[in-house]
Amino acid sequence: MKILALDTSTEACSAAIFDGEANISRYQLAPREHNNLILPMIEEVLAEGGYSINQMDAVAFGRGPGSFTGVRIAAGVAQGVAFGADLPVIPVSTLAALSLAAMGSGVDTVYACIDARMSEVYWAVYRRESEHGVSLTGAEVVCPPEAVIFPSDSNGIGVGSGWETYETILSGVIGSRLLKIIPARFPDAQFIARVASVNYQQGRVLPAEYALPVYLRDNVAKKPGQT
Repeated sequence: MKILALDTSTEACSAAIFDGEANISRYQLAPREHNNLILPMIEEVLAEGGYSINQMDAVAFGRGPGSFTGVRIAAGVAQGVAFGADLPVIPVSTLAALSLAAMGSGVDTVYACIDARMSEVYWAVYRRESEHGVSLTGAEVVCPPEAVIFPSDSNGIGVGSGWETYETILSGVIGSRLLKIIPARFPDAQFIARVASVNYQQGRVLPAEYALPVYLRDNVAKKPGQT
């Protein structure tokens, strides 16, 4: 199994290949440079692994939530690469990838939070399901930081840019169930690839035309006057 993954959903731009055991990856914090960086990154990880795109089994991408422009870039590039190589796609939640990256040291519950601007956050609670698998508790939402909902039956850690912006508010809501926070963390293609590997093994792949972004904020793409 060889998964090519990419992500451009936030300030970070990344690409990775996961072969079931190890990652080859590139990662760079480069706001507004994703269009220039993502294709060279893909070429670099393929070259480092000695692979051609046709040797991949699927193309995974960070399908959002995140920056409106960023998730569109990721979906568009993934779709184009997958069409060109006749590969299926695997959309992966950026919040799920953030959560998997933060898990470890006996902590299996993560409060993933990305700054959504406009005084809101993208929020989800994930729990470890397997080595590379995570399961969503409740739903992924966009909401004010004071309105986040979390399970009352376990302790967890907070991860993501939303914690950097709204640490005081979020910590106040969650209280003593918050073990620690990792605020300076963004989605990374190497963890998107690992989550995608579980989907691939379970047969949860899609044709390239279904490489679509997920915004959560329903009105993000609406024009004035639309409902």
